[in-house]
Amino acid sequence: MKRIFGNKWMYLGLVFLFLLPVQAFADAQPGDRFITLGEDLTEEQKNMLLSEMGADDHEEIITVSNEEEHKYLGNYISKRLIGTKALSSSSITLGEKASGLKVETKNITWVTKEMYVNALITAGVKDAEIYVTSPIPVSGTAALTGILKAYEVSSDQAIPEDVKQAANEEMVKTAKLGDEIGTEEATALMTKIKQEMVKNPPETEADLRALIESAAKELGITLNEEQIQSLLDLFNKLKELNIDWNQVGEQLNKAKEQLDAFLNSEEGQTFLQKLKEVFASLIDAIAALFKG
Repeated sequence: MKRIFGNKWMYLGLVFLFLLPVQAFADAQPGDRFITLGEDLTEEQKNMLLSEMGADDHEEIITVSNEEEHKYLGNYISKRLIGTKALSSSSITLGEKASGLKVETKNITWVTKEMYVNALITAGVKDAEIYVTSPIPVSGTAALTGILKAYEVSSDQAIPEDVKQAANEEMVKTAKLGDEIGTEEATALMTKIKQEMVKNPPETEADLRALIESAAKELGITLNEEQIQSLLDLFNKLKELNIDWNQVGEQLNKAKEQLDAFLNSEEGQTFLQKLKEVFASLIDAIAALFKG
């Protein structure tokens, strides 16, 4: 485990909460829900997932094909990992303004909830509750395609192709980096880099490299040159997107307020107490090993 415990919970909490103000849902109303289903699901699997998501006859269902999945993922991961069947499915429920972005998953083995959140942020999705599922364990990389497709339907506006590509690339690169340095560490690093880009927007590639290296150092993460170059390529692309970074900073401050409110609440205090108990048990177990 890398040396990031002191800041880990704050950064992971921010990952769940902070939002990029790119584009709001235009026509749909809070509470409206859209469901995506993989095109290659059997009828039995479709019915099982619809039941799992509590769908009714009035909700709009959007179909996602394996061809669409390969279109947005083919440049970043192997065809084997994408697979030959579209199975990943999801629901997206629109929330009230400034309610935040929340993601839950089931049968997703590689892409974490935090990674979805960061990628969706890049694509401009906000104020929604998202559920990602599959009838069998899958990597989860293909699910983002369906979520973004549902977003386009709900907003009645197309997400630019370069934004979709950037969101998918960010998700995959974060997952790959997580395999190398730790999932929580990779997610925290991506969040930290975005925070620093808000505070001090890099003007040159040298500035961006320094920002990435500084963020990693602050989190106690050691990156090799290949990893740094991968992040440089990604964030250079993000710099070119139409993102109001000043507004991002305001959203980050709001996210911190929400996190502080949670930690000071009864639920948050219970969470912290459970965390203390876990580490106390771990210390006792280690001590018992030495006594033996």
